[in-house]
Amino acid sequence: MKQLTKSDLILNNDGSIYHLGLHSDQIYPTVITVGDPSRVDAVSKHFDSIDYSNINREFKAVGGRLGNTPIMVLSTGIGTDNIDIVLNELSLLINFDMTTREPLEHQKSIRLIRLGTSGSIHPSIPIDSIVYSENAIAFDNLLSYYNHSFDIIKFKDMQIPVVSCSSSLEHLFQSYKSSLTLTACGFYGPQFRPSQLSQKYRLSDCESIRYNGRTPGNIEMETAGIYGLSKLLGFEAISVNAILADRRTGVFSKKPQKMIEKMIEEALDILCE
Repeated sequence: MKQLTKSDLILNNDGSIYHLGLHSDQIYPTVITVGDPSRVDAVSKHFDSIDYSNINREFKAVGGRLGNTPIMVLSTGIGTDNIDIVLNELSLLINFDMTTREPLEHQKSIRLIRLGTSGSIHPSIPIDSIVYSENAIAFDNLLSYYNHSFDIIKFKDMQIPVVSCSSSLEHLFQSYKSSLTLTACGFYGPQFRPSQLSQKYRLSDCESIRYNGRTPGNIEMETAGIYGLSKLLGFEAISVNAILADRRTGVFSKKPQKMIEKMIEEALDILCE
């Protein structure tokens, strides 16, 4: 790594990083990510104490303590385009001098836990369950902009990377069922939802996908980006999903908020054991 220019590492007038609006000392070793900014409060309300709260654009952050564990919860917004911003800026904050824009001698890591929602696309993943993504298939195109050596599968005319979660975090969350996750670049066409537009692919096309003998179990919009960039940046990462919809049957959960709260409470218990 080399010194970055002012247009590569952009800072706000107060010295905070451009999009997140955060300073280096506000990044904690454990970071929970959620998509919706309002879900930050649903997590941080369980903290025993709050160190700071900050919001810039769609990126809301709260740093606090749960017992003796410092935890930061950060909203990413929707999609892997935002994940690209969030993970790169987190890494810049902990691994670069914000004054000189030069890399620090000793590079740091963080552990990322995504607490998100998802839809089932396989009968083995029931609605109103909680799963973790053992591997994520990058149906978005974020990783095509970075050099990597991830596994590749073929779907139609596409070559698609597959990335695994962190083994150390997988050990913590092994009480949950694992899933092979599809990460899409949008909500309607890219997730095979019928709409007013003619679509190139159908949900049933996913049944042809195999990785390590498994068929995809759920579909969402961030996990492959988190896993891919985390591997490249030296972070640990896992994605935990509350399954709120069954895409095959068209059924949506009757208790979505209860499932989200259950996921948050259980994940915080696991992280503080």
